[in-house]
Amino acid sequence: MYEEIHISTEMSSDAKVLIISVAARLAGMHPQTLRQYDRLGLVQPGRAGGGGRRYSERDVELLREVQRLSQEDGVNLAGIKRIIGLEQLAGELQHRVMELEQQLEAAYARIAQLESMNPYAGRGDLVRQEPQSTALVVWRPRRPQDK
Repeated sequence: MYEEIHISTEMSSDAKVLIISVAARLAGMHPQTLRQYDRLGLVQPGRAGGGGRRYSERDVELLREVQRLSQEDGVNLAGIKRIIGLEQLAGELQHRVMELEQQLEAAYARIAQLESMNPYAGRGDLVRQEPQSTALVVWRPRRPQDK
């Protein structure tokens, strides 16, 4: 009847190689459901040269998550789409924070390197200078009665 297919999802692949019937079987869904989710923008399969949909292991995991949210948690498809979008945004932001933390560490290392090369660093000889004022001061010479 059906042959059993095993795909390791420990390191989910983004390679879009699974045809719709295989992806549907792996996700435990009907292929028409996958087409509907594609139309709704819940999952974005790749396209083969002839226009056929191609899914990745990560897409199959996402399809399973959509099914779980829908069936177990009672979330409607619009809510699921919003959840997926927010999770993707959170992942992108976490990646950006990680990049910024690395840049900050590199900047701290560069500051330490420059301070180690400066013979006056750490001796208190350098004083922070406040920005100069741009205030207008009017000076009038003292008159004799002002004494």
